[in-house]
Amino acid sequence: MKHRPYPVLLMAATPGSSFAALPGAQAPTRGTGTSFLQTFQNYAFDGFTLLGLCLCAFGIILVGRHALGVYHEIHMGKAKWADLGSTAVVGVCLIGVTIYLVTTASNIL
Repeated sequence: MKHRPYPVLLMAATPGSSFAALPGAQAPTRGTGTSFLQTFQNYAFDGFTLLGLCLCAFGIILVGRHALGVYHEIHMGKAKWADLGSTAVVGVCLIGVTIYLVTTASNIL
């Protein structure tokens, strides 16, 4: 097996970029607080808000997936265009309710 020193030479030529500093931790959106418990609550608020946003994104993906399934069934002759329209209306309503609930939960926390 042939030994190739090129990777070692490349790493030696650019040591500055391989030892870059990591950014510092960001404070929560509500600030650090006056105590450890308050800071932890502020981080928990950010976490639950992120969880709610992920829930909204998951809901949007599921509604789109179901709409694609109904569209496929239309071409197979198992469903009608009215089914796709009702899926769209119910999907928009569900997404609106989910966003409203996440916003309300963020205000309650």
